Amino acid sequence: MKFTIEKNVILEALNNVSKAISMRNIIPILNGIKFELNKDGLYLTASDSELNIKQLIKKEDIKNIDKEGTIIVQSKYLLDIIRKMPNDIIDFEVLDGFKIKIFTDTNNYNLNCMDPSEYPTIKIEESKDPLVINSNKLKEIIHQTIFAISTQELRPLLTGLNLKIMADNLECVATDSYRLAKKTDSVKFNGEVNIILPGKNVIELEKTLPNDEDVEVHIFSNKVLFKYSNIFFQTNLLAGNYPNTNNLIPTEFKYIIKTNLSTFAAAVDRAALLTQAKDKNIIKMIVNDNIMNINSFASEIGKVEETINIECNNKEKLEISFSSKYMLEALKTFKDEDILILLNSDIKPIIIKSVDDESLIQLILPIKTY
Repeated sequence: MKFTIEKNVILEALNNVSKAISMRNIIPILNGIKFELNKDGLYLTASDSELNIKQLIKKEDIKNIDKEGTIIVQSKYLLDIIRKMPNDIIDFEVLDGFKIKIFTDTNNYNLNCMDPSEYPTIKIEESKDPLVINSNKLKEIIHQTIFAISTQELRPLLTGLNLKIMADNLECVATDSYRLAKKTDSVKFNGEVNIILPGKNVIELEKTLPNDEDVEVHIFSNKVLFKYSNIFFQTNLLAGNYPNTNNLIPTEFKYIIKTNLSTFAAAVDRAALLTQAKDKNIIKMIVNDNIMNINSFASEIGKVEETINIECNNKEKLEISFSSKYMLEALKTFKDEDILILLNSDIKPIIIKSVDDESLIQLILPIKTY
């Protein structure tokens, strides 16, 4: 294998596929990136058995091809080497079977490689009738929900993103049992879907998605393939039934509060300053007619209070405490100027919606303080 390529072209592709390399790989060959140069161009492949990413650099995007071939290159130093190469044009040449020379006119690296025959066969499958969704829409759905997944492996299903499609309605839900994010959207799809995508893989997907392009989503019983921009991003699914979260979201509320998103978020952010050293970042919100007071207290530091004007349908006073961290992360998902904060009591969930957009719901459970 011998070819010449622009530095930015190979670096971008390596950055994309390397997201499938896991630091916890116990199979040595999976610490490498597969280079496969053929008549189509250069295929780069990386895998951790659960996530497979394959990208094609088309023949026309390669400066020169002298010899086709396949090799497995250790990923550990590869990206840093390419990133720090002094020239914009880089040559690659396989020497003596399992060594690769990466060089320019002024420098060169010789790296030991691995036998491509030992690399597992990765089957990239496409369905006959994929879901087609705009990449910007998909990125927005991920951004508005993914932060609420659990990081605790004790409940593995909650580390995933629940994706459901029924009657051309897409519903995406994430929860860690203390908060919940739900996004709905309309799509065109022939069939019903109820799957759980591994959250860590969805986070990597969001990083590689292009701007304003169609993404094909090929859905199977145990895996999903996202196909876009010459990239094949295939992830296994989490096995099991996601908890039914529909009954967690109230439909009627005693307190309907309208407030400005920026004003409310800034007040929560300032009130949270004294709670940063604590695990739960608890702040208290007091609603009294059309006045909201947000405060926090740390015995070793002091107290902070914020007051903002609101519109509220209920004149009865209500005090409720919650995690400022969870609240701020939820608020970052909204784009509209005004939001609704919907409450029933100090022990019932806090619901946040946009005034004009019903497609996004954020839920935060209050924290009881004594």
